[in-house]
Amino acid sequence: MNPFEAWGKESPETMKAFFDYAGALQKNCGLDEKTFQLCYIAIQAHRGGTGSVLGHTAFAKKAGATKQEVLGAVLITLMTSGINGVANYLGQVAEAYDNAPA
Repeated sequence: MNPFEAWGKESPETMKAFFDYAGALQKNCGLDEKTFQLCYIAIQAHRGGTGSVLGHTAFAKKAGATKQEVLGAVLITLMTSGINGVANYLGQVAEAYDNAPA
């Protein structure tokens, strides 16, 4: 069972509250969907959020981000976390982008 399935099963109220909150932030942060997703990928790559990086790669592609833009979101983490984001995610993100539906 993936973490979201477990969360939804064990505490559906908190899961709904979290996603309502996250949705409100996303809709009211002043960023278009593509920019939001690219920022989120960079933040999660910096902090080591593998599931979020890979999952939001598909969201970014759906929002119109090019592969170069998504890879750039990972590459920019060189400025904040050194080689870690690139070493951990660049190849995985390229593959996730290629495999994500258009």
